[in-house]
Amino acid sequence: MIFLIVTLLLIIISFIINREKTLSGLKKGLMMFVNMLGALLAVLALVSLVLYLIPSETIVKYLGQNSGTFGIFIAALAGSISMIPGFVAFPLAALLRDSGVSVKILAIFITTLMMVGILTLPVEIKFFGVRASLFRNLFSFLGAIFIGIIMGFVL
Repeated sequence: MIFLIVTLLLIIISFIINREKTLSGLKKGLMMFVNMLGALLAVLALVSLVLYLIPSETIVKYLGQNSGTFGIFIAALAGSISMIPGFVAFPLAALLRDSGVSVKILAIFITTLMMVGILTLPVEIKFFGVRASLFRNLFSFLGAIFIGIIMGFVL
């Protein structure tokens, strides 16, 4: 709530300082929101459908607290090959958490999603070279697993 109040106050101050730029910025922001809304709703609908079709017991079995190495592997692989924007990934993670997926698994999925890019690797190689790209992805992958395991202990 505090964030919303501060944001509103800053918009009002910006509006007082320069009405045209503020309105232009608000219009651009609204258009960005509208453009992202379709992807967000589509992914949430797809995830909701999958969660409806797959029993919670199955999800918990493979991705819950006792999923072990298999759950870590599935989460790390899924995050590494997915191209889901953060604004979609976090609500998705909340839905999965509510279905019984462990914090460790979610942390690994989100971290690999943001840090590892299997599908974008060819583009990265063009800019940074094979060695740098492979090492960055390898260390990001291992770091994501480490982060997830630590998050599992902390939370």
